[in-house]
Amino acid sequence: MTTKMAGRREDRRFVTGHGRYSSDWSLPGQLYASFRRADHAHATIRKIDKSAAEKCPGVVAVFVNNDIEGAGLREIPPMMPFTGRGGAKILVPERPLLAHDRVRFVGEVVAMVIATTAHEAADAAELIDIDYEDLPVAIGYDKALASDMPAIHANIPGNVCFDVEYGDQAKAGAAIERAEHVVRVTIESPRVAPTPMEPRAVLAWYDPGTEHYEIRCGNQGGLAMRDALAAMLGVPPASVRVHMVDVGGAFGARTQPFPENALMLHAAKKLGKPIKWTSTRSEDFLTDFHGRAIRVSGELGFDKNGKFLAFRTNWLCDSGAYLSSAGAMTNTSNGMSISSGVYEVEAFYGRHRQVITNTAPTSAFRGAGRPEAALIIERLVDQAAQVLKLDAFELRRRNLIPKVKMPYKTHTNTVFESGDFLALVDRAERESGWREFAARHAAAAKNGKLRGIGCAVFIEPSGGGGVPKDQVAIQFDGKGIARLYLTATASGQGYETVFPDLVAGITGLDPERMEVRASDPDGPAIMGAAAIGSRTGMTAGSGFKVAAEEVVKKGLALAAEALEASPLDVEFRDGRYTVKGTDKTIALSDIVMRHVGAAIHPLDTISEVPAARAFPSGAHVAEVEIDVETGAAEVVAYTAVDDCGNLLNPQLVEGQLHGGIVHSAGHVFGEDCHYDEESGQMLAGSFTDYIMPRADLLRGLRAFDGGVPSPNNFLGAKGAGESGAVGGLPTCMNAVADALRRAGVDHFDMPATPGRLWTAINRAARR
Repeated sequence: MTTKMAGRREDRRFVTGHGRYSSDWSLPGQLYASFRRADHAHATIRKIDKSAAEKCPGVVAVFVNNDIEGAGLREIPPMMPFTGRGGAKILVPERPLLAHDRVRFVGEVVAMVIATTAHEAADAAELIDIDYEDLPVAIGYDKALASDMPAIHANIPGNVCFDVEYGDQAKAGAAIERAEHVVRVTIESPRVAPTPMEPRAVLAWYDPGTEHYEIRCGNQGGLAMRDALAAMLGVPPASVRVHMVDVGGAFGARTQPFPENALMLHAAKKLGKPIKWTSTRSEDFLTDFHGRAIRVSGELGFDKNGKFLAFRTNWLCDSGAYLSSAGAMTNTSNGMSISSGVYEVEAFYGRHRQVITNTAPTSAFRGAGRPEAALIIERLVDQAAQVLKLDAFELRRRNLIPKVKMPYKTHTNTVFESGDFLALVDRAERESGWREFAARHAAAAKNGKLRGIGCAVFIEPSGGGGVPKDQVAIQFDGKGIARLYLTATASGQGYETVFPDLVAGITGLDPERMEVRASDPDGPAIMGAAAIGSRTGMTAGSGFKVAAEEVVKKGLALAAEALEASPLDVEFRDGRYTVKGTDKTIALSDIVMRHVGAAIHPLDTISEVPAARAFPSGAHVAEVEIDVETGAAEVVAYTAVDDCGNLLNPQLVEGQLHGGIVHSAGHVFGEDCHYDEESGQMLAGSFTDYIMPRADLLRGLRAFDGGVPSPNNFLGAKGAGESGAVGGLPTCMNAVADALRRAGVDHFDMPATPGRLWTAINRAARR
C-alpha cells in the first residue's frame, strides 16, 4: 500500500504553526470562564455558598443551578433507534447542565465563574464552598449491578438503563448444546480517555443584532454541533452559528457539545460579552467522553472438523453517570451489525446491557464497539484452534464467508456488500511469514524473550450517520478560487488534500486553487453528517465526484458559446473543451475566470448523494515479544492487509490504518482510565499516570491493499478511519495470549503492562 506522494497540503500550515485551533481565537473585551467541578463521585449537595467567589477581584458573575433555572437549558437525549427486550425504551437519566441536588461523578460541573482574566476566574472558582453528604459509590459493573447498590438515578432501577438482544436465542442455544466442542471467553476492554492533542476550548458570544449565538469550538461537524447546541439552548437551529476551526484530534469526543458550551453561550448573551475558556488536560481526563469500558462474555460451539455452529455473546457496557448522545447506541448497534464477523454460522445471539456507574459518561470512541465485537469473536476462534490443535489461519479458512456469497445477509439482517476474506487471509499469512514463526520464536527464547504471534480477520461497518443524504457544494469566489463546502470537520483526515485532488482529477482545475470549507456557517445551506463512522470519504467524496461532473457539464454550454460551436460538437478531456476535429479549444479554468464577478457564478453547484454504508475488512498479524525478567512488551512485527475499497489517496489511507492500529495497541499495552473503587476518584488523570503508546511500542508495521470496490457509493470506497483500530485490538491481544500461553498463562486481560505481564508469568511459573 505504500506509495510515494507529496503528503497532505494542510501539513504546510500545521507544521509551521499556522493552524488556528479554538484557543487561538479571541475577541475584544472578552471575559473568561472557569468551572468548579465535583470532587466527590456521588453525593448530595447540601449547600453551595458562592459569596466569597463573587467578591474576588475581576469576577463578573458566578452561576450555579439556581441561576439558570427557567432558562430552558437542557442536555440532549441519547440516540436510540430501536427498543430493548420486551419492547422497552432506553431509560434516560436527567442531567442538569449545572449539578442541582446531587453530583454523580468526579468532574461534574457544579458552578461557572466568569471573570476578566482566566486566572481570576480559576482562583474564584476554588473559593466556592460546597457542602456534600456522601452517597454509596458504584465503580464498575459488578458494584453497580449488586443487589444492595441503590439506584444512581431514581428512574433507573438496578442501574441498567437499556437491555437489548438480537439474533435467535433459542436457535443459538440449541446449536451450542449439540456442538461437540464449546469454548468460552470473557474479555475486559478497559475504559480509555480520548486524549486528543488539543484540549477542549470554547469562544462563545451572542450577537443581539442578528439574535445569533456564535461559537468556536472543536467539532467533528459544524451542522451536528449547531443542531445539538440549539436543542440544549431551546432555540431554533438557525439561531446558532458554529464557526470554522482547526481541530487537533477528535476520536469521537468532539461530536456532541458538552455542558460548558451551552452554559457559556447562555452567559455570553446574559452578560453581553464574549467568553473564552480553555480546558486543562486534567479537566479533559475527568470530563471528556471516555471510550470502551466493556466486558464481553462469549461462547462458540463447533464440530470435530472445526465447523462453527453458533456464537453467543453477552455484553456489559459502562455508560457512566449520564448518557452521551451516541454511546449506548454505538456500543449496541455496531456489535449487532458485525455479529459473527466474517464467519458463516447456523445461528447467533447477542445481548447488551448499558450500566449506569459513578464515572464520566462514555461515548463513541474510535471504533465504538466494533473492536470489542471483533475481539470476542477472534478470541473465541483462537481458543477453538487450541482445542482442535489446528493452525489458527486454517481454522478461519474453513469458516469464512466465501466471496461468491456476496452480498451476504447476516443473522442480524446486516448486508455485507462486498469482500474477499480468503484473499485477505492468504496474503496476510504470506506477507507476515506466518509459517516460519517457529524459528523466530526459538531465536527470541535464546535472548530471554517470550515471542507470540496472533492473527485476526474482521469486518466493520462504515458510513451511515443518521442522515438520509449528504450534500456538498463547489462555488467560485471573486478570484476564481474553487471553494469546496461540506458539513464534516476534519480532525486529521486530510480533507484539504483528498477532495481538491478528487475534483481536480475530474475537472482538470488546479488543486492549489481550491479551498476546502468544512462546516462554514457562511457557506451555502447544505445538509449532511459529521465526521463520524469512517463515512466522509465515501459520502462527501461521492458528492464531490457528482458535483465536479456537473461543473464540467455546465461548462460545456459556456465553452460552446465561447468557441462558437454547437455543444454537440464539443468534447472535454484533461481540463479542456475542444471542438471535435479542430484545434479550437478553451480550458475550464479560463471559463471560470471569464465569469468571475458575477452575482452567482454559472459553475456553482450543489450536489447530493444518499447516505451510504460499506463494510471494510482485513486480516492482520502481530508478533509480540515479552521480556521475561521485566515484563516489558513490544510489538516487533505487524502485517495488515485491508479492504478499504477503492483508495482515494493510498498514503492517507495507510496513515489512517497506522493510526488506528497504534490506537488499539496503546489500549492493549497500557491505556486504562481507571477509578478508585471505593472513593470514585480517578487514578489516571494525567499523562504521569495514564500510559500513552510511544513510537517504540510497535515496530515493523507494514500495510497492504486487498481492496474490493463497494457498490454502495459512486467511488467504490469504504471507510478507513476506524478499520485499523478494529483489527488492532484482537490481533495484538491474540499475540499477547499466544506468548503467555507458552509460559503457562491460561487467561489474561488488558492492559498488558509490564507489571501485570511479569506477575502473570511468574504466577504461572510457581504453579
